[in-house]
Amino acid sequence: MHFSTASAFWVMLLAAATAGCSTFNSDWKKAGATPPGDDITGRWEGSWLSGKNGHHGRLRCVVTRLGDDRYRAHYQATYWKIFRISYSVDMQARQESSNTCKFQGETNLGWWGGGVYHYDGDATPTNFFSTYKSKYDHGTFQMT
Repeated sequence: MHFSTASAFWVMLLAAATAGCSTFNSDWKKAGATPPGDDITGRWEGSWLSGKNGHHGRLRCVVTRLGDDRYRAHYQATYWKIFRISYSVDMQARQESSNTCKFQGETNLGWWGGGVYHYDGDATPTNFFSTYKSKYDHGTFQMT
């Protein structure tokens, strides 16, 4: 069988995307085995919505604590109901009130993913809201 350069590229891209989803699914299962805490760590599920073009999809996230004021959000987003992307964002956080945490962070999804995305939001133990912004898109994440 003879593969063209384009075919090889798509096979490698599919393999990379699948590997990211596999890691996310493992993190998702582990987080589900732990009872919810009184902070923003754990599993979240909801949706994302582009304010630029109205695109939307399912969104899942696992938040882990990295330090006193640092968290990592590992997201899995569905696009057009069939495509999935998984990526992580390191976030700086501050406690706004007894149960509200404000956070911000950024990640670079590469040229194929739209470049650098900036996140700004807040979360309680039961609700997670964030805005996102990049050169090409902006929108919201809402999860419970």
